[in-house]
Amino acid sequence: MQHGTKTATRVRAAVLAASLVSQTACSAVGSVTNTFFGGGTPAGEAKRLTGFIGGVVADEPRAALAGRDVLALGGSAADAAVVVAFMLAVTLPSRAGLGGGGACVAYDPRREGPGQGAPEAVMFTPVPGTGSGGDRPAAVPMLARGMFALHARYGTQPFESLVTSAEQLARFGAPPSRALLRDLAVVQGPLAADPNARGIFFPNGAALTEAGTLQQADLGATLAQLRTAGVGDLYQGALARRFQDAARVAGGNLTGDDLRGALPRIVAPLVVRAGLDSVAFTPPPADGGLAAAAALQVLEGRPGDVAGAQARALGTVAAWRLTGGDPAAVLAAGGSGSVPALPASTGFVVVDRAGRSVACALTMNNLFGTGRVAPGTGMVLAASPRAETPPLLAAGIVWNVNTRQFRAAATGTGQEGAALALAASLESALHGQAASLPVQVPEPGRANFISCARYLPGHEDQCSWTNDPRGSGLAVGSN
Repeated sequence: MQHGTKTATRVRAAVLAASLVSQTACSAVGSVTNTFFGGGTPAGEAKRLTGFIGGVVADEPRAALAGRDVLALGGSAADAAVVVAFMLAVTLPSRAGLGGGGACVAYDPRREGPGQGAPEAVMFTPVPGTGSGGDRPAAVPMLARGMFALHARYGTQPFESLVTSAEQLARFGAPPSRALLRDLAVVQGPLAADPNARGIFFPNGAALTEAGTLQQADLGATLAQLRTAGVGDLYQGALARRFQDAARVAGGNLTGDDLRGALPRIVAPLVVRAGLDSVAFTPPPADGGLAAAAALQVLEGRPGDVAGAQARALGTVAAWRLTGGDPAAVLAAGGSGSVPALPASTGFVVVDRAGRSVACALTMNNLFGTGRVAPGTGMVLAASPRAETPPLLAAGIVWNVNTRQFRAAATGTGQEGAALALAASLESALHGQAASLPVQVPEPGRANFISCARYLPGHEDQCSWTNDPRGSGLAVGSN
């Protein structure tokens, strides 16, 4: 694992240089700056925070940079998370998209009211469509409403301002990321069979390369509609009707009732004690959190028992998927068994200067979902969970109940290795290790990780952030 702050400046400059396609196309930095401080304000003139602002770790560099710039302009961790999620829908549509969904754990140490000072889980996992017909069963799009729910609870900036960066990037285009190109190489044959996907990912008849431009004008228009008409338009407005028709053309089976009923939930996370701290995990149906909690219990009792932790993680989630029930009871009982081949996901973590934090895992339930794009919308349709085995959506946050301070946040991805990756990262934080130290994350797991060894707020100089060096993401922030 590598320390994000040591390489952030060099990587950030390279990514920004690659993403500036013209003077009229706003970069992630410029578009956010203009939106927050008035459309007529030139980029770069807005006042930015100095000193510690927090950090962002994501599997795609532009998304991480856009999130960091929200923090630099005074936005909360939730504001940055919204920007990162929408940016991933543009830059990494193989694993995240408006057509997909996911789950987050959010924490605000200053939040009052029921459950004050404790994390919450925002659940917007993909659900199956109920319509008849169609040869490629699709999931109901959940990302937009999920991010709106997160923002309504924890955001501070106008929601519409947080969509602009993704809208601009989709509309004007930018070189594709290495993360996207890796995924494209895996499924380019089947993906190219869809004419709408072919027009996006195979311009001029050939697959995208690092020298090419990923341009998604239809997706940019859809994001603009969400910005101007509101997220609800995708679920019960003119955009909903257009999307429903387009999904049917693409082989989906979504109905108007499916869209209207696509509601996210804010629920209590799965919480386990770990010494003086507590760990909040994504709860089922985002059961990667349950699996990670099981793995963490093994690692806490038998440090280094990676094989035992993996077996316990998969056995526990297999038991829950078979019988359901109270996740805490399933965790206590454990289980045995295995899970079938699991699809891809992506994850990101954010912490701001006040110790507010968000950890999210997103998915399309398969690389590029159904492999089809709803024509005229630019939205890749996620695969129905009835057609594909759901992934292990694994995200977690460590905090201290008594002092109401943040300690660490992480996500795990990598098919069957996702839960173990999350558990291994959080276990290192619980034992006082900084995120820059090596963390044992066996293949195929990948981890994104933020750690504040002496808690936040109060000890900003002890915070660090890391992306998995085997991936193509970015860890960026400031101390």
